[in-house]
Amino acid sequence: MGEWRQNGPGGAGRGRPAPLGRAFWQLWSASTLSNLADGVVKVSLPLVAVTLTDSPALVAGIVVAVTLPWLLFALPAGALTDRVDRRAAMLVTNVARASALVVLVATVLLGYESIWALYGVALFVGIAETFYDTSAQSILPQVVPRERLSRANGRLQAAELTANEFVGPPLGGVLVATGIAVAFAAPAGLWAAAVGLLLLVQGQFRVLREHRTTVRADIAEGLRFLWRHRLLRTLAAMTGLFNLATNAAFAVFVLYAVGPDSAMGLSEAGYGLLFATIAAGSLLGALVADRVERRLGRARTLALGILGGALGVTAPALTADPLPIAAAFLTGGATLALWNVVTVSLRQRITPDRILGRVNSGYRLVAWGSRPLGAAAGGLIGQTLGLRAVFGGAGALILLSLIGMTTVTDAAIAGAEQDPHD
Repeated sequence: MGEWRQNGPGGAGRGRPAPLGRAFWQLWSASTLSNLADGVVKVSLPLVAVTLTDSPALVAGIVVAVTLPWLLFALPAGALTDRVDRRAAMLVTNVARASALVVLVATVLLGYESIWALYGVALFVGIAETFYDTSAQSILPQVVPRERLSRANGRLQAAELTANEFVGPPLGGVLVATGIAVAFAAPAGLWAAAVGLLLLVQGQFRVLREHRTTVRADIAEGLRFLWRHRLLRTLAAMTGLFNLATNAAFAVFVLYAVGPDSAMGLSEAGYGLLFATIAAGSLLGALVADRVERRLGRARTLALGILGGALGVTAPALTADPLPIAAAFLTGGATLALWNVVTVSLRQRITPDRILGRVNSGYRLVAWGSRPLGAAAGGLIGQTLGLRAVFGGAGALILLSLIGMTTVTDAAIAGAEQDPHD
C-alpha cells in the first residue's frame, strides 16, 4: 500500500515505503480535526434547518449557501494561494470559521435562531472553506516529493473522509439531539485545535514570484493552463457533472430519511450513522487506492468511481430500506476515494507549483461550482416532482460522465505526466 521508493508515479514494485516526514503528519493531524469539524457542521446545519422549516427548497438552500462560494470565490482563492504563505492562509481561515460558529452559538443562546441565521453562517463557512481547501491542496507538493503524492493523498483522504463522513455525521446527529448550541460549539473548538497544530508546522510556504503581476493576470494564467490541458479540463467537467448530481440528491435526502413522516423514518442519530457508511467505504478506498491504481490502471480506477457514485445516489430511488441504501453508500464512498486520490495526485504532479493554487481553483470552479446549482435543482425538482425523481435523475447524470472516459485513458495520463503542458 502506498508508493514505493524505487518506482515513479503509478509504477509497480516492492520495497520500503518512503517516509512522508514530520511536517506532513502535522498537516495530516490538522486536516483531520478540520474535517471532523466540517463533518459535524455538514450534518448539523440541515438537521437544525428541518426544525425551522419543512420546505425542500429552503432546506436545500442551506447546501446552496455552503457550496455557492466555490462558484463565486474559487478563482480569487487560487490567486491568493499563489501569493501568500499557504500555511498562513489555512490558519486565518480556520480562525474565521471558528469565529462564525461562536457568533451562531451566541444567537442560539439568546433565542434568536432562525433559518436566515443558518444561511448567513453557512455562506461564511463556505467562503472560508474555499480558501482553506485550495491552500491545503496546494501546499502538499511543498511538503512531500511529487513521486510520493499518491501515498500522501491516500493517507490524507483516509483521515479526511473518516473524520468528515464517518465520525463527523453521527457525532453531529448526537450533538443536535443534545442541543443546538452544543452542536455548533463543538466544531468551533475543533477548528481552534487545528489552528494549534498548524502552528507547529515549520517552514515558509510562499511561492517565489519572479515578476509583479495583477490578480487578474494571475487568474488568467491559471485558467489558460487548465483550458489548454485537455486531460485536466475533461476531468474537471466530469467531476462537475458528478457533483451537480450528488448535491442535487443529498440536498434533499434529509427530508427523505429523517422523521416519522419520512420514507425511511430515521432519527437524527440514525441519519448520521447512515452517512457514516460513506466514510467507512471512503476509508477503505483511500487506503487501497494506490494498490488499485497500480493493479487496474488509473483509467479503470476512475471508471469505478463513476459507477459507484451512480449506485450511491440511485439506491434511494429504488428502496427506502436503510440496509441496501447503506450498502450502496458504502460502495459509493469507496469508489469516490479512488477517484479523488487519482485525480488530485495527477493534478499535483503535472502542474507547476507556482500556479498550482490557481489551477486547483480553476479546476474546482468547474468541478465544485456545480454544487450549489445541483443543490438548487434538487430542491426545485423535489418540490415539484418528488424526492425519488431527484435520486433517479442524479444517477443518470453521473452515468453520462462515462463519455469522458474516451479522453481519460491510461495512455493520455502517462503522456500528461511526461509532457505536463500537453
